[in-house]
Amino acid sequence: MDAKEVLTFRVADAMPEDVGQGYVRIDNDDMAKLGLIIGDIVEIQGRKTTVAKVVPCYSQFKKQNLIQMEAIIRQNAGVGIDERVTIRKVAHKVCNTLVLSPLDTTIDFSDAQDIRHLERLLNGLPVIIGDKIKVTLAGARAQYFTVIGTSPQGPVVINAATKITVTKPDVQEDMSYCASYEDVGGLDKELQRIREMIELPLKYPEVFRQLGVDAPKGVLLYGPPGTGKTLMARAVASESRATFLHVNGPEIVNKFYGESEARLRELFETAQRRAPSIIFIDEIDAIAPKRSEVIGDVEKRIVAQLLALMDGLKSRGEVIVIGATNVPDMVDPALRRPGRFDRELSINPPDMTGRLAILKIHTRSMRLDSSVDLERIAQMTHGFVGADLAILCKEAGMNAIRRILPELDLRAEGLPPEIMEKLRVTANDFLQAFREVEPTATREFFADRPNIGWQYVGGLTDIKEKLRSLIELPLTYPELFRRTRQRMPKGVLLTGPPGTGKTLIVRALAGSTGAHLIAVDASTLHSRWLGEAEKGLRQIFKRAKQVAPCILFFDGIDALAPVRSSDDRSGTGRLVSQLLLELDNLMDNANVIVIGATNRPDMLDPALLRAGRFDYRIELPKPNVSERLEIFKIHTEGVMLAADVDLSILAEQTNGLVGSDIEAICKHATLAAIKRFVAAGHQPGETGLAVQAADFAEAIHEVAGYSGISLSGGDGPKVA
Repeated sequence: MDAKEVLTFRVADAMPEDVGQGYVRIDNDDMAKLGLIIGDIVEIQGRKTTVAKVVPCYSQFKKQNLIQMEAIIRQNAGVGIDERVTIRKVAHKVCNTLVLSPLDTTIDFSDAQDIRHLERLLNGLPVIIGDKIKVTLAGARAQYFTVIGTSPQGPVVINAATKITVTKPDVQEDMSYCASYEDVGGLDKELQRIREMIELPLKYPEVFRQLGVDAPKGVLLYGPPGTGKTLMARAVASESRATFLHVNGPEIVNKFYGESEARLRELFETAQRRAPSIIFIDEIDAIAPKRSEVIGDVEKRIVAQLLALMDGLKSRGEVIVIGATNVPDMVDPALRRPGRFDRELSINPPDMTGRLAILKIHTRSMRLDSSVDLERIAQMTHGFVGADLAILCKEAGMNAIRRILPELDLRAEGLPPEIMEKLRVTANDFLQAFREVEPTATREFFADRPNIGWQYVGGLTDIKEKLRSLIELPLTYPELFRRTRQRMPKGVLLTGPPGTGKTLIVRALAGSTGAHLIAVDASTLHSRWLGEAEKGLRQIFKRAKQVAPCILFFDGIDALAPVRSSDDRSGTGRLVSQLLLELDNLMDNANVIVIGATNRPDMLDPALLRAGRFDYRIELPKPNVSERLEIFKIHTEGVMLAADVDLSILAEQTNGLVGSDIEAICKHATLAAIKRFVAAGHQPGETGLAVQAADFAEAIHEVAGYSGISLSGGDGPKVA
């Protein structure tokens, strides 16, 4: 065959929405070189040979010589990510007969309805003998099959006329732990670092020998429950060709003297015999607690044995240890030193982008209605971890089933086509599920990227410009600041009356720079236990450094760091001292800025206000007429206003009111218009709903009363 008809590509993982589709993505130019059009069948040659459909890649992956393929196709081709494959166009035939062998012996496919369901799921899939097929059956986890026969032989495409036969397997292959990199969402950085540790030493040991350094031998994964620690280990085990030994911490402990240590030795000996291998110890805090804090003799011996096995006189060879825990402070410090666990990876709750990726993974096999907006759901689920999002999708599916349950005839076999068409998950199903699912780690401090920008902040032009120059410029042009030996300020204090937009301007700043935002409420830090508040503050600064660039926002900072006194009994003085220490220890290159907001700057401890801690103090004044007009325009955007409404007159009438007051006025006026519209007997779909000047006048009078503003004459409200 002519060399022009064969091309070599570097393997990349698939997009979450491509999983289960049975196709690969390459560049349009490469498709033209191979004489391919969308939907053609290509032969993929790695260590093994398989076939797949081909479609163009997205624009961000062009000109990179990449082929994006999902895990099951990579497994069929015998390659991993970043390895090379060659592809060429092949002729294919329609599959008349397909013989499959399930890898799970407990599955019975003798029922004709199951076979029909299998035929629907596999329709259009290209296969050759020896391929593995992954099928997600309704109400069950993924099932794996091996193609043991096709008629005719060679590359074939399954269609509606294909007769599928499922045989009994001779042996069972355990695929229960199978997970791929496409199943892990929102943890791209962490996955990359784990792959560096595990895949590089296995695939390219000569690189480390050439450099004269030892490859890392252990990694400790820690983070809140449900963030994906075990899932990452499963994905690494499935994708790498190493032996994977999974053990839960409590499984090691035995009541007989010396048995626990013997089990550990046996585990490491098995790993060395079957090297290269990975030992994954889940809940490692159960077998390696701090020896200074435990009373029992058994735990101390287990820790000592584990320390000796991980870094004793005898080398453990090509054995990599992964530990997982959600309480890293409970693990013995001797285990956390380099040489044992060389790296510690914090698996944080996902931000909005990560939550969207996770939602796409869990909804890729669901029938979603057009009303479902996954981006909106990702915004609503602030503080949810991966496990929470998985159960949210399941609950939404259950809500859809409950909706059609009254229409089902339980005596009939199969579902009627009209019911099948109705069976879709709607946005309302997700909203109902959202009310039922509670985030598992609501007490954690989450780093998130707000999705609002400067367009949501009315007025404050000078202040916005100053904050941009202080924070946006160092984050956007770090090279210029290094050349001029300038640094980003460590802290900025925002002062001003309540409602002037201190919190809003911080969220807009984080949204415009793309930095993470950690909002800290002083009341959540205080604890009745001695030292707990200071420990929480240390954790917050540590988290901020991990997710840098980051804005650390202390709202109501006067409650956290008031003026210290000699008769302090509540422990506030220790918390202030800890905050001062953390601010002093922030390195210039940490890319963390602390912003405090208060309407009582006189209550703050003076030590906090010196240069080097809060370098800049910015006061947000009450808005003037033009700024109030701008705020009115922001809050009435998309609202139908009557002809008698003049926003400039409203801006003049609201002298002395702040941004939050104006937002309340717009809400009250709109609500009054809706009540009048409904009382007149109009239906929701009818036109004619408009907010009138009288609605705004009533709302101004009401909100001015709440804010302590008195109306006097025709000049509008005055400060009382």
